[in-house]
Amino acid sequence: MHTPTEPTASPWRVRDFRVLFSATALSQLGTNVSYVAVPLVAVTALDARPGQVGALAALSTAAFLFIGLPAGVWVDRMRHGRILIGADLGRAVLFSSVPVAWWSGTLTLAQLYAVVLLNGCATVFFDVGSQSVLPRLVDRAALVRANTAVVSLQAAGNIAGRGAGGGLVQLLTAPVAVLCAAGAHLVSALRLCALRPGDEPPRPAPESRLGVQIAEGVRHVLGDRELRALALTAALSNFGSQIVTTMLPILFVRELGLSAGALGLFWGAGGLGLLLGAWCARPLAARLGHGRALGLTGASLAPAALLVPLVGRGPWLWIAGAAWVLTLLKTGVDNVLGVSLRQRMTPDALLGRMNATFRFLLTGALAVGAAVSGLIGELAGVRAALWVGGALLAVNFLPVFLSPVRARRELPQQRDTVTISRKMPR
Repeated sequence: MHTPTEPTASPWRVRDFRVLFSATALSQLGTNVSYVAVPLVAVTALDARPGQVGALAALSTAAFLFIGLPAGVWVDRMRHGRILIGADLGRAVLFSSVPVAWWSGTLTLAQLYAVVLLNGCATVFFDVGSQSVLPRLVDRAALVRANTAVVSLQAAGNIAGRGAGGGLVQLLTAPVAVLCAAGAHLVSALRLCALRPGDEPPRPAPESRLGVQIAEGVRHVLGDRELRALALTAALSNFGSQIVTTMLPILFVRELGLSAGALGLFWGAGGLGLLLGAWCARPLAARLGHGRALGLTGASLAPAALLVPLVGRGPWLWIAGAAWVLTLLKTGVDNVLGVSLRQRMTPDALLGRMNATFRFLLTGALAVGAAVSGLIGELAGVRAALWVGGALLAVNFLPVFLSPVRARRELPQQRDTVTISRKMPR
């Protein structure tokens, strides 16, 4: 892999970054198509109830709670390219099993639960591995541009992938849409084979036990006031958004009588917000400073989430859609600037464990949010779940706004040595 020796203005000049980017585009397409198609398989083909849809969404991210932290240690020890290829191949096989079972008349909710849980395990390694390999492919000075490209790609995947997912479900049925997602992951794995093998990643000391190495990553994140604030804001954002999005298929298809295509377009509108946020992140940071850009965009845009639960037919669909765009625009800014900050604040030897700790907290929030959403949907109704999620999204900016992050104008100097506080926050 590319090892930078002098500043590279653009990550696009690095061949391996282009390979990673194109493979990630295919993987994101598969992820977003399945994001729409799998719950619609449960709702339309298996007549799943709100609690069952919530359980399905919770299991899709529960793997980060089970193996998220040790995955960081394993990623720090292994070649990242092999991790990414294996993860995409696994996801292709898992999603292929859904249409096969549907065509043979044997598809059950239990199989869907197993597929999304194991798919989550593969996603753990893909996400941690891709975020850990990026700083090795490009110069540190190009990290913001590289992260802008990746977040823009994720946003475009939300627009194109979720919109395509809704369209595929409407035209070809949900199980066939899942098969298309499997194909995208397979092609992504083939593309990743073009990554050139590079130097071995820095390995933790062999005498260190797994628990000790995990604890180092956790202390690095939770023992630092700025990293802790970034993690809390992102976790609140994921928690609130998952409570909202878990109930949207039921609200759109059953209660409002809207099509799967309309649901895909609504989710796609959120992707447009992510894309706009990613594009605005660098200009905002240049004008306001990295920390102030995070704080002010959060305070200005997060309250728009309180309009999302008003979604309905007619003009309220457009009002809620616009609010969803603004909510995700804020998330797009957070993703670019927050990820760049935490990568610059982490030594290379801890990148895998830092990313795994963040993914554990952030995706764990998704798992808990999905379960909470299903519970609220069963006990108090779908609309009540949307109000809880919207309220959480409206205040998720506060940890960063009230922390030292808000005062930062520039990215910090790269930390070359591991200096971890032994004190955990109370």
